[in-house]
Amino acid sequence: MGAIRVVKVKGRIVLGEASVALNEKLQALIGEGHIQILLDCSETEAIDSQGISALVRGVITASKRGGRVKMLRPSRRVRHVLEITRLSTFIEMFDDEGAALSSFTSPPQAQVSFSAG
Repeated sequence: MGAIRVVKVKGRIVLGEASVALNEKLQALIGEGHIQILLDCSETEAIDSQGISALVRGVITASKRGGRVKMLRPSRRVRHVLEITRLSTFIEMFDDEGAALSSFTSPPQAQVSFSAG
């Protein structure tokens, strides 16, 4: 199993540049072979259907390669959206970084930042 990439996601992941940028970041990381991804969403204000689409594409692409995408500290708003869309059953969410990282059973190697405009 490869190293875990921690991606800090900031701002509003909504229609437009932010959701496109998230999709491109996830696809680029996965394309480089980084298939264990922890999205630190502690500074993510909101997510809409386009943001969810980018997230789901990342989850599916990583899964096809034997990896996983998980979320750390999603805001109440983001967590609510994932729960009402039932994506919380497919995307693991953690409030504790140590628990999130150990769930991958591999130590973190690098942290990457991503800001949504």
